[in-house]
Amino acid sequence: MTVLLVLVTFVGFLIIDHFYSKRHAVQPILVAPARSAEEMRAPRLQPSLVAGFQLPDNVRYHPGHTWALSESPNLVRVGMDDFAGKLVGKIDKVTLPQRGQWIRQGQKMFSVERNGVKVDMVSPIEGSVADVNETLANSPELTRKDPYGDGWLITVQAPDLKTNFRNLLGGALARGWMEEAALRLQRRMPAFAGALAQDGGVAVDDLSAQLPDADLADIAHDFFLC
Repeated sequence: MTVLLVLVTFVGFLIIDHFYSKRHAVQPILVAPARSAEEMRAPRLQPSLVAGFQLPDNVRYHPGHTWALSESPNLVRVGMDDFAGKLVGKIDKVTLPQRGQWIRQGQKMFSVERNGVKVDMVSPIEGSVADVNETLANSPELTRKDPYGDGWLITVQAPDLKTNFRNLLGGALARGWMEEAALRLQRRMPAFAGALAQDGGVAVDDLSAQLPDADLADIAHDFFLC
């Protein structure tokens, strides 16, 4: 009888240990899949269309037609907006600041050239240049063909990002500003007013193709504030 009792007790302990082990089994660690080279590229923004120009809602704009996108608490990606790209038209060269260079909000940051005419543009943010888009040296046209994607210009370490962003335009303010810019451009270029709306309201790629170089420089200075 004693032996039988011992066996029953032993079997009971085995059963308890089996269920206890299953309950507390170590769960496998889920490892996130490695990011592909495509995923590591510049984020592609989804632009809405305002007055014929692409205007993504999740970036902030400087009145000089450059944009800023916050990528971390202090890192900002910067580019030229669609309005600027379409106004300048075919770009032969892009000159960017150097890594480590300090740039100031509202002051000259980079320049683009077309037919020997140099057009300066301002920075939407203040800080130290962290990286530059080296692809633009051989493919400057990306700046206007894909302004919110592969045509980005630089990234900036901005220590006072919140203050800088308060000086930029977003949401309804940005849409109103872009509509006003399109109206101003129509008044400056009445002969090409129809070019601001084609194929469902999209402005043509090269608004200044027929402008004399001097006129392009003057109009660019007016809109780009530099």
